[in-house]
Amino acid sequence: MSTERYGSWTREGKSTRYFRTWWRPGRKVLVLAGLVLILLSVGFVFLDVRRAGEETAASPPKRDGIMKLSIPSMRHVENVPVYTAAAHNKPALRNGTLHLEGTGFPWQREANVYIAGHRLGYPRTESFLVFWDLNRLRMGRKVLLTDSEGERYIYRVYDRFVLGPDDTSATKPVAGRNVVSLQTCTLPNYTDRLIVRAELVRIVQGPAPPPMPDRTS
Repeated sequence: MSTERYGSWTREGKSTRYFRTWWRPGRKVLVLAGLVLILLSVGFVFLDVRRAGEETAASPPKRDGIMKLSIPSMRHVENVPVYTAAAHNKPALRNGTLHLEGTGFPWQREANVYIAGHRLGYPRTESFLVFWDLNRLRMGRKVLLTDSEGERYIYRVYDRFVLGPDDTSATKPVAGRNVVSLQTCTLPNYTDRLIVRAELVRIVQGPAPPPMPDRTS
C-alpha cells in the first residue's frame, strides 16, 4: 500500500502524532480548567435567563397606552376613547380624544396627561360635542381615566386658563404632580385654547362601580 507524505507526517499518523505533540502534561491542567470555566459560564447564563424569566412572569404586564375618559358632570364624556398620537392627528380627534404623544401617562408618578378634544366634533362618532361644555367644568369636579387593565385614576379639577394657539407651555410637566390637562377651542371664534387641569387624588383597581352623580368635595 502506498502512503502519501506531507512533510515528515504520513496521512495515517498525522492525527495521532499531532495529538501527542499537543497533549503534553503541562497543557492537561489548562484544558481541564478551561472546560470547567466554560461549564460554569453556561450554568450562570442559564440561571440568569431563568431568573429573568421568573421576574418577567411575576411582574404585571406593561400597559399599552389605551385609555378611556369619563367626566360624570359632562353629558358627552363617558368612556370616550383616548388615542395616543401626534398633535393634529385627524383620525384620533375624529374618533374620540387625543392624548398628545410625548406627554405623561396616569400610571407615572409625575405626569401631565395632555388630552385634546373637539367642541363640535363629528356626528355619529365619539368626538361629537365631546368637549362642548368643558368651559362649565367647575373646580372640584371629577375626571376619570381608565387604563386597559381596568385601573381607574380619579382626578379633581383645580385650575382653568386660556392660552394662544401657539403656546405649548400647558403640555409641560407640572413639578411634583400627576395631572390631566384637557384642551379644546374657545368660543365663539375658536381662536384660543381653553385648558382645564385636574390633579390625581386616588387610584382604584378592579371593575368600575355603577355610575354615580358627581359632587364637589
